[in-house]
Amino acid sequence: MQEIYLDNAATTPMSPQVIDVMTSEMKNDFGNASSTYELGRKARHAIDHARSQIAAAINADDNEIIFTSGGSESNNTAIFGVAHSRKEIGRQIITTKIEHPSVLNPMRQLEREGYEVTYLDVDENGHISLDDLKSALTPATILVSVMAVNNEVGSINPLAEIGAIVADSNAYFHVDAVQGLGNIDLDVKKMQIDLLSTSAHKINGPKFLGFLYENKQINLPPLVLGGEQETKRRAGTENVPGIAGFGEAVSEIAAIDKAALQAKYSHWQEMILQALDESNVQYEVNGGRGEHVSHHVLNLHIIGVSTTILQANLDLAGFAVSGGSACTAGSLEPSHVLMACFGKKSPRVNESIRISFGRYNTDEEVVAFAQELCKIAHKVQK
Repeated sequence: MQEIYLDNAATTPMSPQVIDVMTSEMKNDFGNASSTYELGRKARHAIDHARSQIAAAINADDNEIIFTSGGSESNNTAIFGVAHSRKEIGRQIITTKIEHPSVLNPMRQLEREGYEVTYLDVDENGHISLDDLKSALTPATILVSVMAVNNEVGSINPLAEIGAIVADSNAYFHVDAVQGLGNIDLDVKKMQIDLLSTSAHKINGPKFLGFLYENKQINLPPLVLGGEQETKRRAGTENVPGIAGFGEAVSEIAAIDKAALQAKYSHWQEMILQALDESNVQYEVNGGRGEHVSHHVLNLHIIGVSTTILQANLDLAGFAVSGGSACTAGSLEPSHVLMACFGKKSPRVNESIRISFGRYNTDEEVVAFAQELCKIAHKVQK
């Protein structure tokens, strides 16, 4: 049975070029990057090159890139770092109700420590109100943390507009760009972003690797203590092959026209929706379909069909899709994103699946998926 992978918001297959770069590094540059002899210097050069590749992709300076174990560590470093280093200025933080658990769980921990966290509401398309953000800001606000692209419904936040609002306050602006990098254009200078988190495995790079962009005017305390790696900002011997692969992955995705990529994903969405219409399947799209959404994510409410049944049947037929965030896939809890968009009692919460495309998917795979989805939905709805 052929397996067709349509869960790229959870993770992506590694690029062949990334594998080649990492394999070469593992074979040839096994030195410790902190060592001063030739093998160490070669490893250091590989890290410095990757850092430059990544910085260029988001219009940052090289020394503003800190390598981490992934998006979760980057988010935790930014959130706890700002909270603990700026608590004398204030103890209010603003975020949204549809953030990733690696943002929401640190926020809940900070609430236990006495911080006040404001969770902004979103509309049915997963977008916040800029007026709500302006109203929530106070002189005691030290951090605003808003994701670039939502991982379940694909909503894109207006980062430049948010950055301009936050720049006029006492707060730093943090962006979880794990789903944004590779799908939308990011410019930390133009968007006035102070801190930005990413993950390599979402852009056809290796797992357990990410970076945190930290504006050079900020000096956060490190989350991981130990040696003096990453100019004393993140301890631990660097994963040289992984970092080299990450740099290659970022360079590849930076060279791709994001508008053309989004157009391809939008076309695939329309193929699926047209098939559902032609088969008279009852469905609703969760989130928007306009310009303020990343089309790599299509979240569908198949009316009357539970997420568990639909996902299981698709799995048996060889199609990998998600019932929500991969980080909560083992949980019986419904999607907090869909609850925030539509309410806890909405049937969408327990009758939706997430399809997410990647640059290695094909028209043929999407057609095959659409046919199988219609077949299963038609059978169960009857």
